[in-house]
Amino acid sequence: MTSATNTVDFAAEWQAWHDAHEKNRADPHGFLAVTSLNWLDETPTRYPDAPGEWSTSAADPVVALAEGEELVIDGEKVIGRHAFGVIPERGGVTVSAGDAEFEVARRGGVDILRPRHPSHPTLVDYAGTPVYPPSPSWSAEGVFVPFDEPKPVTVGSVSEGLEHVYDSPGVVEFELRGETFSLTAFNGPTPGSLFVLFTDATSGVTTYAANRSLQIAAPDASGAVTLDFNRATNLPCAYTEFATCPLPPADNRLPIGVEAGEKTPLHPSTGTEGAPR
Repeated sequence: MTSATNTVDFAAEWQAWHDAHEKNRADPHGFLAVTSLNWLDETPTRYPDAPGEWSTSAADPVVALAEGEELVIDGEKVIGRHAFGVIPERGGVTVSAGDAEFEVARRGGVDILRPRHPSHPTLVDYAGTPVYPPSPSWSAEGVFVPFDEPKPVTVGSVSEGLEHVYDSPGVVEFELRGETFSLTAFNGPTPGSLFVLFTDATSGVTTYAANRSLQIAAPDASGAVTLDFNRATNLPCAYTEFATCPLPPADNRLPIGVEAGEKTPLHPSTGTEGAPR
């Protein structure tokens, strides 16, 4: 197989991944559809974009629905008062009413309510995310170096005053552009997989300032991993102010500019790159 063929295959595989990622991002009930972020407390409160009065306590979050209001929970219609039970940190449940969905979740030790409406302008006006042209030169080989025991790592959040704690299984060491780097890694969405949060010299210039994210497939038996920075993505906070995304660990700032992956999202109202509304 020629080098040219390899390059064509690489670009085609990246394009298929990118198209699927964009389709998932534009889901009718994805983060672009979130209309508010509400921090629940003991005072029953009604929000304009959700049915019922919402509150929480040490026991669990609760919704009290007025006459004529209903939610669908686990396929069943619910009226009156409903208690959700204790929600674990970074956990959540989703309920619905009409064409809207409502995420009841726990972030930073606080229960939250996040309504998601398909008609929200951030979703309706979404025109895609600009990207750097994919290049095999931004795919780096590395090695996963596990800790003796997972280490809890506390990171900040784009939501002021909020902190996240993740167990880090180890670090990823790799070479890129003739230099050696190390990034603290966290457990990924599938068994054995990893992900890293990072910033670099492009952050706040051509890429989103707060964070970038990269998924890494599970290391092989020798610990070898591949970091394909062409697949570096934005987190939801790059698109909506109603996110609680984590910030990278303090030592996960790369001193070079990683000119690969997703750039700063387009501003829906102007078609130019910029912060979310």
